[in-house]
Amino acid sequence: MKHVSILVPNGECSLTNIEGTYQILLRVNAWLEEAGEPPLFNVQLVGLQRDVRMKNGLFCISPDVMIQEVGRTDLILIPSVHGNKDEILVSNKPMLDWVVERYREGAAVASLCIGAFLLAGTGLLNGKSCTTHWEFSGEFQRMFPEVRLVEDKIITDEHNIYTSGGAYSWLNLILYLVEKYAGRDMAVACSKGFQIDFQRDSQSPFIIFSGQKEHEDAPIKAAQEFIEKNIHSKINVDELASMLALGRRNLERRFKKATGNTVMEYVQRVKMEAVKKSLESSRVGVNEAMDKVGYSDPKAFRVIFKKVTGLSPMQYRNRYNREFVE
Repeated sequence: MKHVSILVPNGECSLTNIEGTYQILLRVNAWLEEAGEPPLFNVQLVGLQRDVRMKNGLFCISPDVMIQEVGRTDLILIPSVHGNKDEILVSNKPMLDWVVERYREGAAVASLCIGAFLLAGTGLLNGKSCTTHWEFSGEFQRMFPEVRLVEDKIITDEHNIYTSGGAYSWLNLILYLVEKYAGRDMAVACSKGFQIDFQRDSQSPFIIFSGQKEHEDAPIKAAQEFIEKNIHSKINVDELASMLALGRRNLERRFKKATGNTVMEYVQRVKMEAVKKSLESSRVGVNEAMDKVGYSDPKAFRVIFKKVTGLSPMQYRNRYNREFVE
């Protein structure tokens, strides 16, 4: 039997992550027992204190055991915790130390959504790939520059450490872990029973690009604003650098440091966001939407659009525009 520790960190942790994971794993046990097989998971809620209150006391979780009572476990699941990330890391430091000890003894560790901040706080993600909610990618990169963030992924799996993308994509990670421990047939049963889409592998179609402006580099902010106000034009990096009285290499270096993107990556993301909005809210054709952001090569445009969103322009419009009829 696999011992599963669902952590209950201090702070505004996700009840959905905790209760939903608990429910799925216990349902796996029930299905196995119905088939005449022994249950697979021994699931416990593990915390730092006997009662964790949140939402101004509206909700309370009472963990089964405290971390010091768990000497061995096979799988640790870290839920999302909302609020000031630095304060969250400090208030859960004993739990993070415990995670490191258990991992070194052979336990697998998985974070759900922005639970990745807690997992990264252990140091176990340094040099490894990780995903989290796309909305928090800028903050995550600033706090944990030694982690390779892949914001488009739904799931990462590296050296017995797993992470999931944003919001309800944690369900896809739980299915992935069910398949790993209980087999493909059981994962398919969970997919059908809980109506979880089994085929999702990217959160790119859900990402809303708003630019990374939580920095103090004024010339780079000016460059971002210029790009966003001139989406219909071709942006020349040399001309942009000259306008800002910067050398091109200096501009590129500072832009990448401040935003996480190269200048041209940023230009592409801004233009594609404008195209997405056109395809979502109007009946303009794909070529017209392309023209509005200054692209003249349909093939190149479609390649970039799919790279950014994971979908072709037509697929994107069919998914998000209610008024569009094929």
